Amino acid sequence: MTETVHVEEHKSFIKTSNQLFVAMFLAFAVPIAVIVLLAQYVTSGLDVDPTNPLMSEDAVYKRIKPVGDVVLAEAGAAAAAAPAPVATAAAAPAAAAPAKVDGKATYEQACVACHGAGIAGAPKAGDKAAWAPRVAQGKATLHDHAIKGIRMMPAKGGNASLADDAVKAAVDHMVGMSK
Repeated sequence: MTETVHVEEHKSFIKTSNQLFVAMFLAFAVPIAVIVLLAQYVTSGLDVDPTNPLMSEDAVYKRIKPVGDVVLAEAGAAAAAAPAPVATAAAAPAAAAPAKVDGKATYEQACVACHGAGIAGAPKAGDKAAWAPRVAQGKATLHDHAIKGIRMMPAKGGNASLADDAVKAAVDHMVGMSK
């Protein structure tokens, strides 16, 4: 038995270089034309006339305004909520002295997010082993690092509205927790 191999010749629709050029041109031109026509169709009903009430400045602003605001901390919120002191003759000398900053309140407002859980390498408040080498550097260095930032910690713990004295008080509070 003899086997015969039957091979069909490969056939193509493109036989000349002119046909190849036309096919390449159409491969680019047709999709672009379709996209342009679709864009025209979609925007054909849009009235962008400035006299249109939907195109007024207020209407546009209402459509594109943010859904909400991000507030990291409100520095004056605690002070505004406290009742105003009554001025008396005996209270006048005490008013001249600077107010003592509550380090615990600052810690709970700005520091606990990272130092409470040890996020991004922050030493956990109360962890004696983690705080020992830092305390050995001295309070001035700890205060400077907290105010200016160090490694992953942003300046003032990311709350630029904090006073330097409030940051120092928070650092002192955390050092006290680790002793």
